[in-house]
Amino acid sequence: MTDVSEWLKVESLDLEAQGVAHNSEGKVVFIEGALPGEEVQVSVGRKKNNWEQAALVAMRRESSQRVRPVCPHFGLHAGACGGCKMQHLHPGAQVAVKQRVLEDNLWHLGKVKAESLLRPIEGPATGYRYRARLSVRYVPKKGHVLVGFHERKSRYIADMQVCKVLPPQVSDMLMPLRALVGSMDARDRLPQIELAIGDSNGVQVIALVLRHLEPLSAGDVAKLRAFAAEYGVQWWLQPKGPETVHLLDEGGPELAYTLPEFGVVMPFKPTDFTQVNHHINTVLVGRALRLLGVQPQERVIDWFCGLGNFTLPLATQAREVLGIEGSEALVQRSRENAQRNGLSHKASFVARNLFEMTPQLLAADGVADRWLIDPPREGAFALSKALADLVQDPSLAPGWTPPKRIVYVSCNPATLARDAGLLVNVAGYRCVGAGAVNMFPHTAHVESIAVFTR
Repeated sequence: MTDVSEWLKVESLDLEAQGVAHNSEGKVVFIEGALPGEEVQVSVGRKKNNWEQAALVAMRRESSQRVRPVCPHFGLHAGACGGCKMQHLHPGAQVAVKQRVLEDNLWHLGKVKAESLLRPIEGPATGYRYRARLSVRYVPKKGHVLVGFHERKSRYIADMQVCKVLPPQVSDMLMPLRALVGSMDARDRLPQIELAIGDSNGVQVIALVLRHLEPLSAGDVAKLRAFAAEYGVQWWLQPKGPETVHLLDEGGPELAYTLPEFGVVMPFKPTDFTQVNHHINTVLVGRALRLLGVQPQERVIDWFCGLGNFTLPLATQAREVLGIEGSEALVQRSRENAQRNGLSHKASFVARNLFEMTPQLLAADGVADRWLIDPPREGAFALSKALADLVQDPSLAPGWTPPKRIVYVSCNPATLARDAGLLVNVAGYRCVGAGAVNMFPHTAHVESIAVFTR
């Protein structure tokens, strides 16, 4: 075991933003709060045969990239907020770390090396989070309510007064929300408040979804309405699952986001999946479409299309776009968004279980010149394997041809690397570029984009 007197040199960061070092015995040591290049002493809290997990106790060489955290609730101490893990590292260095994580995953998991590194997509490091799920808990012993993210490595809610990654107007609302919930009859039966921010004709719309385990009293409803009037928010209520979400009062401004480059407006519900960082999403969509290089006469398939985040912009450029998603309800919403934007004649949608894709099902969706793939964290293994199988054995679908170019947007570098291994090493594609997308500054989450061609 690492002795507390031993000085360790931190070599890198892992996906949990822990410093990685080796002790004198060659064993890997993961160190909370340590940064690459630093020399530290640690206290081991957990040990296995091949690794140890430790806490930083002393430092004699500090990284030039270490900075003062922007949020007073960030830290390694008990009670610190666990929403961010990298505020002690300069935002530019965070992007460099995520780019290296992407490269390492592509090589070590997929045996793929991108021919070029794409310039990282980055933006504001604070005030960016337009979606969040805030836990709520009434603490009778303390006589007050907590609203915020969980403490680091704990089920308890951090005692947050501000949050620097939320927009300032939402951060300023945390304490009033605590007071509101504390004054309600149902204060001990309100487990969460979900945040979603959109815009309506250039005006920001803040939606708050209140999860309530029992029907609200007339007095509680009146308090919600008074809060909405004072702080300019929409209250949505969620008595059960996400499908039960509804506006407390109809007639308010529409919740939507825009993609100005393509003239597209995307209405959504506050519990729908949309990117948390609208600035980065706007840049990402434009970058992805430029990398895809769609021509007016071409047909494109958008796999895992969601509400049409990429499908509708693609429909402004291609002859035809097919959006495919796993839920019939979501597909119907995509159709409505296409109609809303006057793109129904070019964008069509179908529901398909993309985690059970076969070569036959893939061929049935027809030949497309280009693909855009934007899967959840599980990746697109079945889709990639079906494509590889068809390339290896064209007799499975005579006349079908693979796309000549694929842009893959990923929220998990490990599953991207796995799928890239199939595309490159089996299906014969080249990975011509890959780059990090800093969708979640100050967190260890790595979003990325990769381009494949054949």
